[in-house]
Amino acid sequence: MKSKPLIFFAGIFIFFVSPILSRQDPDIQSLINKIDQNKVEQILKKLESFKTRHVFSSDHEGFGINAAAEWIYDTFQELNQELNVYFDTYDLKAQGGRMNKETTIRNIVAVLPGKLQGSDERIFIVNAHYDSIARNEEGSFSRDYFDNFAPGVNDDGSGIAALLEMARIFISSNFNATLYFAAFSGEEVGLIGSTLMAERLKKQEKNIVGVIGLDMLGNIEGGNGMIDNRRLRVFSGGPMDSSSRHLARYVKKVGEAYFPSAHIQLIFREDRFGRGGDHTPFVLEGWPGIRMMEANENYSRQHTIYDTLENLCLDYCTRNIKIVAAVLASLASAPPQPEVNNKNGRPLLGRGESGYDAHLRWLPVISEDLAGYKIYWRATSVPFWEKELYTGDTTEYVLKNISIDEYVFGVSAVDKKGHESLISAYVMPERTKRSYETKDHLP
Repeated sequence: MKSKPLIFFAGIFIFFVSPILSRQDPDIQSLINKIDQNKVEQILKKLESFKTRHVFSSDHEGFGINAAAEWIYDTFQELNQELNVYFDTYDLKAQGGRMNKETTIRNIVAVLPGKLQGSDERIFIVNAHYDSIARNEEGSFSRDYFDNFAPGVNDDGSGIAALLEMARIFISSNFNATLYFAAFSGEEVGLIGSTLMAERLKKQEKNIVGVIGLDMLGNIEGGNGMIDNRRLRVFSGGPMDSSSRHLARYVKKVGEAYFPSAHIQLIFREDRFGRGGDHTPFVLEGWPGIRMMEANENYSRQHTIYDTLENLCLDYCTRNIKIVAAVLASLASAPPQPEVNNKNGRPLLGRGESGYDAHLRWLPVISEDLAGYKIYWRATSVPFWEKELYTGDTTEYVLKNISIDEYVFGVSAVDKKGHESLISAYVMPERTKRSYETKDHLP
């Protein structure tokens, strides 16, 4: 299809606007409205009732991690018959440190298959951890006694509540992409469950296009007395145009579209300083991953007996679950993101016939309800996209008098309902070090 140049007059951009592009999908809005604060509270009460969910806790009826695992498994199955629910199980030797005993790690995974399967399947993983831990009276983690009270309502019962509520409301949603709801074990003793599952899925060559970790969604009061019920933090690792960063930008754009009163704060760092979460093992395997969490941590409650339902803000927690649900439904509904590199991995970005334009090309997205594409650009020093333009159903576009040296560019695909894919950015390939042979010089 013939390229259409962007019109540029005296520094003013004139954009082509399409009526299909909308900020919200009423179907997604209807879905997230079904998230029920009373049900969130019931889930958190149940998780608290197990007293502890430490990976080494004893087996008693209604007590400990194994009882919690069975309840989560059964609840997934009861909430949504369309889910494929299974235990992702690993028998571990003692590893030293906090993992100083042999044990069996059981992740609970519930898969909601998308319409696109086989080679076209795209997978989004949303995860939380169900194990808990608490310091003893001396302020240290016990190496011998593991049945001390560790309610873990916020850390990370709140994430588990998000998984279960989304699994409930997404019944019969008929998304394009496949969703994995993963409840991990062993997070508190070394990100063990997520690390092992990431390795297993990598060996299975799964096409994972995004991982969202949910860890602590319900606290508004920091240990310093600061209260914040508006922000939701999103951590993502670099570089600036990494796929993780683009996933984080998507969260902010979609989340604030559905919840304008919320402030989704992007923090361009893998995780909190010196700390980690269950998205990280997937990032290390090469997949995009982010962590979504509350505005304020309270270290006087975290990993203590005070991480209880009484100390959690249900309104704030439920609002955050709704934001995650809106983002996940948007991602799963959207078409695949465009490919902007050629078969050799070189970006399809040039200077146009004049040598002074930005000539963007991309490979066509195969989708039965595709409407067209949007292109984005921003200055290299700016963290967020500054300009966007709907181009219609074309696979190339020329931005007149826009230097490819001074701007970053990206492309997304849009369907007829306005669902938009993740953005694929044109990233300049890293240069490799070169070496040259020289003749030896005589003295």
